[in-house]
Amino acid sequence: MAEFKSGFVSIIGKPNAGKSTLMNALMGEHLSIVTPKAQTTRHRIMGMINTPEMQIVYSDTPGMLEPKYALHEAMMSFVKVSLEDADLVLLVIAWDETLEEYFLDRINRIKAPVVLILNKTDLRRKEEMSIEEKLAFWKSKLPVITHTVAVSAGKKKNIDQVLPIVQQSLPVHPPYFSQDEFTDRSERFFAAEIIREKIFYNYDQEIPYSAEVVIESFKEAEDIIRIRAEIYVERDSQKGILIGKGGSSLKKVGIQARTDMEKFFRKKVHLETHVKVADNWRKERFKLKQFGYLE
Repeated sequence: MAEFKSGFVSIIGKPNAGKSTLMNALMGEHLSIVTPKAQTTRHRIMGMINTPEMQIVYSDTPGMLEPKYALHEAMMSFVKVSLEDADLVLLVIAWDETLEEYFLDRINRIKAPVVLILNKTDLRRKEEMSIEEKLAFWKSKLPVITHTVAVSAGKKKNIDQVLPIVQQSLPVHPPYFSQDEFTDRSERFFAAEIIREKIFYNYDQEIPYSAEVVIESFKEAEDIIRIRAEIYVERDSQKGILIGKGGSSLKKVGIQARTDMEKFFRKKVHLETHVKVADNWRKERFKLKQFGYLE
């Protein structure tokens, strides 16, 4: 009988490369929020695939960037920890993406095996280099790469080619988590993330990046979940935009979020939302600690 295998697989890349879409496709669950805007993911989110022979612990991570303020620093600390844990790294690079030298250098210093996931291949135009040429180009820039897979995560194209590489890379080890778990995150976390996803979809410019969602109350009864959420922004002017005329914008966010929550939790949801101001919370370590970004 084959020995049980278990390991951590970290999904990394620049903002908007498609890391969360890949994670959701590999998991078969909508664990990470996905929007067309960059820097949507702020936390490390783990998802577990369990079989009688193995446990894969995937980690979705924030997009790698040069930090500009305290929130960015906290986000990059999640990436750092996930790389320290990793038995395997899935590096997601979008078809039309370029990588700066500092980024290439950071990737080439990763100690775990690195699999290049060339994503968004459906964006390739006929006059551009072939997929094989693009894979060879990145391998020449990143000698640390051990395997390559070309996918379109959004269309779930070639996703099945990733699992065999992951399976063969896992070390022999007992499961790290109970085998009936599929994520390390709480229901409150996913409720907050669903609201934050709708804010990203419904607002432009700074509003999505200035918004943070805190679940103040999560009460589950047999037939309904009652959720009270507080949305924090950095300025009074942002609060006005978020609420909208007569509360119309906030109401739209609430309806969309509740619909997705009912699908996610498979239960009726009553959602109550309130907007508050937390001045410059992205730059203040005390507030970042309060919102769960720092220990």
